[in-house]
Parts: sequence; structure tokens; C-alpha cells
Amino acid sequence: MSSKKKKFTIIAGPCAIEAKEDCFVIAETCKSLCEKYDFPYIFKASYKKANRTASNSFRGVGLEKGLKILAEIKEKFSVPVLTDIHETKDVQPTSSVVDILQIPAFLSRQTELIEEAARTGRIINIKKAQFMSANGAKHAYDKAINAGASEVFITERGTFFGYNDLVVDFRNFKLLDSWGIPVIYDVTHSLQRPSIDETSGGSPEFVMTMASAAIATGHLSGLFIETHPEPSRAKSDARSMLPLNELERVLQKIRKLLDLS
Repeated sequence: MSSKKKKFTIIAGPCAIEAKEDCFVIAETCKSLCEKYDFPYIFKASYKKANRTASNSFRGVGLEKGLKILAEIKEKFSVPVLTDIHETKDVQPTSSVVDILQIPAFLSRQTELIEEAARTGRIINIKKAQFMSANGAKHAYDKAINAGASEVFITERGTFFGYNDLVVDFRNFKLLDSWGIPVIYDVTHSLQRPSIDETSGGSPEFVMTMASAAIATGHLSGLFIETHPEPSRAKSDARSMLPLNELERVLQKIRKLLDLS
């Protein structure tokens, strides 16, 4: 088995931290399934959602409460945790708890934020903006590496295609991989339909199709999946998250595809 297949990582969790109980259920389930199918697992959830369609949309539980929950998950389940940062002032307190600092897609050109995050020495996950080419993502990667990040991932999450829709250019996987950049595919966000009415829509029924196609390129280091026990009651990305009870089917298929390649 190749080193890439051995290291193929699953980053999974809810879009936003809401009830601690839900986060615990998600973390426990994801960890158990990843162990069953032999994937390294990283728990993800955002304590703040700064990029909202409408001003009255849920923005998260906040820094203090969010970091407390993430710290509890990290300790209870012995898993690395990942969360977004939006402002340079939040970098240091967040890095004291989490293992991976994520740069949101719409902030992936923000040089000061990337450099401040990288100087912590933590792993950085940069979400490639919906308007950004693979070349643009490489510049963001270089900013983080030059500022001292221990490791940097680039996560593909689709490109704007007209209004309220995204398309995935599978050439990006090969281009980024050819430059030695670990590539993660955010399958649930790539199926999002941004800014439908006051919220974003989505088509999670295509998760298996898109994940299978992306893995078939042979250029991925991992998969990013937002999941929730009951997406319909989630306060963020309710229409694009994968129901938690469907995650095993996806992971089982992914493992088969990786073992065949």
C-alpha cells in the first residue's frame, strides 16, 4: 500500500459547534468508524461562523465556549481537532487548544491571517476560495510555509459556477499534488448551493458520487465531510451536511476504492 493511502485522512464533524452533546456523539461515531476502516481521524467544528448569508443567521457559540468544548473533545476521544480562525487576534488562544488551524475559503488571500496562523507552528488547512485557481492556492500555501507552518493542506471546495452553484475542477487535484501539496477534498461544501434565500442549499445525496470520482484521480491525501445526526435541525449548513447514519456507507466505499488503487 502506498504511503498516501496509508495516510489518507478523514476530517469530519458538524459545520458549527451547537450543543456539546451533539459534538460528542459525532466525534465518538466518526472516531469509531475511522478506526474500523483504518483512517486517521480529525474532528472539525467551528466556534464562529463569520461568513453568513443573512445578518440574523447563527454565528456560533463564540471563542471561549467553543474552545472549551473542543478541548473536552480532544481529551475525551484522544483525537486531533480542527477549527476556523477569522481574525488575527483569535490565532493565539485558538492555537493553544486545537491541532489544526483552518483558514476559511473567503479569507484564503488574507496574508496577515495566514502568516499569524503559520507562526504558531501548528498545521494549517487552507480552504481554497471559490474564486481561486490552483495557482492562487499555491501562493497561499507558500505564505504559510514561509511563515513557519509545520505542515499545510489545501482543501478543494469547488469553484463558483454562475449563481448559487459550484463546480469541482478535478484538474486542481493533480496540479496541487504535483507541487507536493497535500490535497484534501471537501465533498460536502463542494455540493453546497450558496446563498439560496437567506441560507445556503446543498445536494448531499451526491457525496458518494463526488467522493468516488475525486479519489479515483489518485491525488488526494484526505476527505473533508461535514456531518450531523439530524442535519435538518442544524443551525448552519443544514442542507449540505451528510446525515451521520450515512457516514459508514461512504467510508466503507472509500476504503474499497483506496485498496483497489
